[in-house]
Amino acid sequence: MFKNIQFILHKPQLSENIGACARAMKNFNFSNLVVVNPKPIYPNDKIIATSVGARDIIKKSKYYENLEPVLKNIDCLISTTARFRNKNVKHIKLNELKKIDFKKKIGFLFGSEASGLSNNEISYSNYVLQIPTNPKFKSLNLSHSLIVVAHAIFELLNSKKISYNRSKKIKAASKKDLQDMINLCIKHLNEIDFFKPKEKKPVMLENLRSLFYKMDLSQKETRILSSVFASLAKKKVDWQNQC
Repeated sequence: MFKNIQFILHKPQLSENIGACARAMKNFNFSNLVVVNPKPIYPNDKIIATSVGARDIIKKSKYYENLEPVLKNIDCLISTTARFRNKNVKHIKLNELKKIDFKKKIGFLFGSEASGLSNNEISYSNYVLQIPTNPKFKSLNLSHSLIVVAHAIFELLNSKKISYNRSKKIKAASKKDLQDMINLCIKHLNEIDFFKPKEKKPVMLENLRSLFYKMDLSQKETRILSSVFASLAKKKVDWQNQC
């Protein structure tokens, strides 16, 4: 199950932190590192040097220019944050990670050192994980945040006490299934000029994504909803042709 977990660094700013994250991952037997739109050239000598004995993780890591392609390779995205987000996204605590099905492909998303994750980036998440810290000093170094999460998962996976509630007959929708369904929905909503006023469209899209991602849909349910969206769009075209 360790191989099913990806640690995703979104817009990291410092080479030292990227290298330290790789080292922290290897401390706890994780190997899948994803780097999205880093500020420094990736990889570079400083990243390799600070990774110490984890050069292999840097070497096999995956690089992307933006976040969306990353989501096609995972089933569940958990975003980390230093502060509570008043968003329509399920919040989860470290001690509640036992309810996550680690037999699936799980991604843990970490934001940049300067600004963390935006609300738009958070909206792609199935869960938001807030690391408990001193309320008067919440800021954590990127690699420190990762090592806290990695240690918690390491202990959990080694405890052999994980149980999952979903029936084996019900196949959960992957992140790609959800993305395809949401993109279809957005496409048809754009066609009817749903997003008004235009300046509110980004927030409306965030809320729409959050709504679907927190529903824990099955593959069958995403297919049903996709069929509904496609059917409604066809009805609209047929009605327009009759007018």
